[in-house]
Amino acid sequence: MAQQSKKKDAGPKPVSSMERLTMRVSSMINHPIAQERREVRIHRLDTDGEREWSEILGALSEADGIDMTFHDEDESVTLRWEPSEDDERSAVVEEEPELEAAPF
Repeated sequence: MAQQSKKKDAGPKPVSSMERLTMRVSSMINHPIAQERREVRIHRLDTDGEREWSEILGALSEADGIDMTFHDEDESVTLRWEPSEDDERSAVVEEEPELEAAPF
């Protein structure tokens, strides 16, 4: 009989606290309402470490076109941004040509 090789199930890799924070902030920024308003308020949760929070704020502060407003009362940050050129182009709606009445 052939021996079956037993492989250890590696399973899913646990998500680091930095990856979890990055995914949360990214989903907040990409939310349709935030995209429409071009602003979002992010909060630091109890599970977010000081190092991770500082790192994500540092990355956001280096991004072009993002204005950050810090709120000391609840340690939240409001992010605001201007539309990109692609956003402005997609926002322009062409007028539909007027249809003439059918001759019959």
